[in-house]
Amino acid sequence: MPPSTSKPTRIAVLADSDTRWKWGALTAARIAPGPSMEAAPREDAQVGLELSGFLLRGRATPTPRQLAEVGVRADSLREVTAVEFLRAMGEEEYDVVVLALVGGGVQAMLHGLRRLWEGRERRPVVVTGYVGVVYEKLADGLLLRHGADLVLANSRQDAERFRAVYEGVGADASSVTEVALPFLGGAAYEGEHDPYTVVFAVQPSVPDSRKDRTYLLNRLIQHARLHPEREVLLKLRSKPGEHTTHIEEQPYQKLVQRLDPPANFRLVYGNMGEVLDRTDLLVTISSTAALESLHRRIPTVVLTDLGVREVLGNHHFVGSGCLASWDQLDAGHRPTADEEWVARQGVVADGSYATAFDAARERIAKLLDRGPAPLTPYYTPATAPGYLPGILARHHLGPDGTPLPGAPAADREPGPVRQIVRRAARGAYRHGVQRVAPVIRRMGEL
Repeated sequence: MPPSTSKPTRIAVLADSDTRWKWGALTAARIAPGPSMEAAPREDAQVGLELSGFLLRGRATPTPRQLAEVGVRADSLREVTAVEFLRAMGEEEYDVVVLALVGGGVQAMLHGLRRLWEGRERRPVVVTGYVGVVYEKLADGLLLRHGADLVLANSRQDAERFRAVYEGVGADASSVTEVALPFLGGAAYEGEHDPYTVVFAVQPSVPDSRKDRTYLLNRLIQHARLHPEREVLLKLRSKPGEHTTHIEEQPYQKLVQRLDPPANFRLVYGNMGEVLDRTDLLVTISSTAALESLHRRIPTVVLTDLGVREVLGNHHFVGSGCLASWDQLDAGHRPTADEEWVARQGVVADGSYATAFDAARERIAKLLDRGPAPLTPYYTPATAPGYLPGILARHHLGPDGTPLPGAPAADREPGPVRQIVRRAARGAYRHGVQRVAPVIRRMGEL
């Protein structure tokens, strides 16, 4: 039902990691029909928005610390399986559902929701998209997201690519809606701080080898020694034992314990926006933190030390003016971003960010007013009979999107004992993924 002035817009966000919860929650606040928002919401949700958070149970389910770091308050928040989420969507009324998941998870939920809402006159508007820049698995990820009412593109460049992929396979491309990265905001950079602060924003999976990570860490520490008047910060994504969107097998926290950094070198956690408030130079391999930094016009470097390679993701920044090496930074280099490149990346440092989500809001309002048509994903048992059933089965759904017999919690809430067993099993699984599996892989390489 369409939102009114007396009734808040109810949005449900299903996320499977800390990063995707951040994207989903902030996106929900920005796309809720209503006035434009000048800056990203922090401790309080948008006026007129009722936000319900659902965390998909798995290896990367966010911890309370990770959720708090995002800085967005949900009116309710609970951990669910895919089947439990579908049951909630059948029992509760929402205006919008945001699927902040990997492609396979989005596709499974689209089929599950299509089956759930069959025959209904009205249903929520379904929205999905990507956390950041899209530099790999473009066709695969996009086709797995096809079927949502809105597939959000974070930049003009992505919107063009998304439409080209859909049209190239004969799929409806009208769902592609250009917006911007939802977590941009904060004050523009106005000059050097005291002390001058260099921040290296790490990524959980890039680079992945101990050798490369140790190299980057040594260069960061060397930079701190060469510039004792500067504060050099290692911005970490997760604490030991926590998971993010990607598995981190070689945590920087452990690698730094074997080194002897100077007093002006520190490890920091926390909200990226708050760290950027005191940053004079942001350094990374290919993190979306670079786009946050560029939005605020902070000097930003994407490192070339390990090459400009697709596997690192830094190839996306070709033409940005931000590519540089540690040798150049040690010598005092300060990059200047290419304005045209920045404008195509959803960064909108020109001041138009406040209106970047207007088109999405207007489209959602129209769909709510007239009622969206049934969900029609590109992948069906007829178009992808060798691919789709396996994707659905991983979430305990049959080929038609119906929960399979024996699906976890398909018909009842877990009891206290079951909850304890589930937590223990998940902890054991995470331990195996982070501690045991890497050892086994290294042994296999001997």
